[in-house]
Amino acid sequence: MSKADKLINRLKQKPKDFTYEEAKKLLESLEFFENNKGKTSGSRVEFKNYKLNEKIELHKPHPDNILKMYVVKNLLNRLYEIGVI
Repeated sequence: MSKADKLINRLKQKPKDFTYEEAKKLLESLEFFENNKGKTSGSRVEFKNYKLNEKIELHKPHPDNILKMYVVKNLLNRLYEIGVI
């Protein structure tokens, strides 16, 4: 089982301690690339998959690295919608 598969399985369990770094690694393994919208975007970060012409927006947590549960659920739902998991 690859690291990406392990992250997908972990995300599907909706853990309360899923980190932004884990989400970033997972998205990068699915060919989504981080695209910060500039200085005015605040903590909002966009991940784009150019092959699928899809994007996913996340709020980068601060000061902690742990994603809020609604962000974890939204990420999981969006990945299902796109059909990459």
